[in-house]
Formats: sequence, structure tokens, C-alpha cells
Amino acid sequence: MNTILFDAQQRHKLLPLTYTKPVGELRVGILKIIEKWDFFLKTKCSFLTEAYLQEKYPAKIEEQNLLINGALLPDEDISEQILLLKNREAITKDDELLAINLKKEDLLDFFSGKLENYSNNEYDAEVNLINNTWDIFAKNGEEIESDYEILTLGKISQEISKTVQILGKEQVFFEEGAKAEFAIINATDGPVYIGKDAEIMEGAVIRGPFALCQHSTVKMAAKIYGPTTIGPESKVGGELNNVVIQGYTNKAHDGFLGNSVIGEWCNLGADTNNSNLKNNYAEVRLWDYQTAGFAKTGLQFCGLIMGDHSKCGINTMFNTGTVVGVSSNIFGDGFPRNFIPSFSWGGASGFVTYQTRKAFEVAEKVFERRGLEFDEKEQKILNHIFEETKKYRKS
Repeated sequence: MNTILFDAQQRHKLLPLTYTKPVGELRVGILKIIEKWDFFLKTKCSFLTEAYLQEKYPAKIEEQNLLINGALLPDEDISEQILLLKNREAITKDDELLAINLKKEDLLDFFSGKLENYSNNEYDAEVNLINNTWDIFAKNGEEIESDYEILTLGKISQEISKTVQILGKEQVFFEEGAKAEFAIINATDGPVYIGKDAEIMEGAVIRGPFALCQHSTVKMAAKIYGPTTIGPESKVGGELNNVVIQGYTNKAHDGFLGNSVIGEWCNLGADTNNSNLKNNYAEVRLWDYQTAGFAKTGLQFCGLIMGDHSKCGINTMFNTGTVVGVSSNIFGDGFPRNFIPSFSWGGASGFVTYQTRKAFEVAEKVFERRGLEFDEKEQKILNHIFEETKKYRKS
């Protein structure tokens, strides 16, 4: 069955992370959501997303199509139920569409809200949806454990150096080429997964659940509390607590980062720190793109949400519950405001617009360092975001 992950209403709650990618492209746990579905359904999924993203993330459409909400995290039971769907059958939970089986000619009516005469099956078990940005770090521990089972099934860990001190060795797995020396790993509270060609440098102390994806590095004397995920091609140092870094991002120096989600192609300067708890212990409010205001999260601990391509200079301080958009550059002393729109340049003293010409120059250099090309597709996406987010920039 041809399988497509579609962006449902959650996409707007997951901005700014979903400005640059479909919901199903987000990493939660060790794997991206689409990679989880590929495993459970034994297939190769594609996306139905915003028009401006479709060139980079094209939809594969066939005569018969299984459409799944891209914010839904799979397990064996929901996967089995979805695979049983016949044409014009759907599964919902509390009026939320989880999946539907449709012929090609019905897709247009489906996305325009005009589809009629389909049967609806209410799912009677709990479902796991990524409804908000903070769900990514809040659900990260259980997803690391689930993904760990997937990735290590039937495999044997590479031998680990005797200089590494390990508690709970049965829950530690090193992929081919992964290495560590003179580090401390405690996996008694959750598994520790070290991806292909990843490295843990000397003196690092890691407590699971923890995932270090391929070609990433934990630098010397880093202190990492789980559940934390470091996506591929990234470097981290300092202190991290319940953080999800999507990938291709560096927080290579000292400084604290907690209860946060950081996008791709970001860089946090030396001694960058974020607050994840208000001084009065009050509930954290976070910028909501749908209401253009701050919304309650129900959380006491919530740190930094940063969109792709954003950077900050040395000694940057982020207040509790700060949201940074796409391709912003923050620097200077003091705390910048709690919502920094995309393509902003500045800090606590104020912001001006970060023009795309300068932003693209940086992106080209950053991509080149990873052996990749900042191509026309990437430029078109960022140009669209620049125009779409003008309403949030006062300069």
C-alpha cells in the first residue's frame, strides 16, 4: 500500500519547527516520525505538506493510498489497525483523523473537506500525537526506548573501550565506528544509543535515556541528562538536560540547555544559557503562532524552541519559554524577548530584519562544511518563510 504522511492541524502548533519541513520529518526519540512509520509498515512513506515544501518533499501518489496523520507516533497496535483499512475507511480518535484509505480520485475532495460517504472507525486505545513543540522533549524518553528496540533488534553492539565506565551495560549500544574513551555512561534509567561513527570524548558524563546519532560528537567533560537526543552531524558540550537537537547543529561549548528543541543548521555560541524554570515556579507560557500570543503549556519546565538556521553569539541568555523562528541571529548582553520572529538580527537592545541575501551567504558556507549544497530548493523555502513571517517583524 502506498503510504503518505499528511500535515494535519498540528502543523501550526509545531511552528517554527515545521516552517522548513513536514510534521513527519521531525525527530522524536532517535528516529524521525517518517522513519518510525517506514519500519512499522515495512514501506517507504512520502509527504503531503504545504505547497512551498512539496518540491523538496514530494508526494508519491498511486491509485490506492493510505494517508496517515504525520503527527501520529506509531506502535504495533495502531499500525495493524491502519493496515486493515479498506477503501474509504478511516480511523479517528476524539474527532482527530488518524488515517484513511483513499483512491487517487478522492484525494482532492479529502483535502478540500468535501469528501463524503466514508466510514469512520473510532480507535478505542490511547494514541500518541505530537500536538505541540514541547511534546517533542516531553515524549522523548519513551520514544528513545521504543526506537532503541527497533534499531538494536537482532544486532550486537560494537565492542566498547574498557576505559569507559558503564552502569547498565545491557542497555548500551554502539553502532559500527562509534567510539568513546574515559567517559561515564549510566543506562540504569534508560537506554543509551551511540550511532555510526559518533564519538564521546574524554570526561563526558551521560545519563540515559540518550541518543547520539551518526557522525555526531559529545565533547570533553560534557554533562548530559536524559532524555536527550543529539541528531546527526552535530556537536554538543557543556550541560544538557532533556534536549532534542534535530541535526546538523552545534552547541559545542560550555553553557546550559534544558527542556528544549533545537532545529537543524543552528549554532549556539560559547556559554549560551537558557532558563527552563521561572523564578516564581509558575506555569510557562509559550508563543503560539495560531493566536499570535502566548499560550499556557501546562509545564513548569520549558526552555528554548529554535527553528532551523538560527544562530546566537557567545554569552547569549534565553529566558524561560523562548521561541526563536527560522534564520534569526541573536547576540549581545541581556535577555532578548521571549518571541523572536524569523529573520531577526539583534538582541535585548532590539532587532532589525535579517535580509535573505546575508542569511543565504551563511547557509551556503554552513552546508559546504557538511559537504552539502544550499540549492535552489532550500532558497525557495526560506524566501517563502521570509515573506510569510513579515507580519511578526516590527522592523
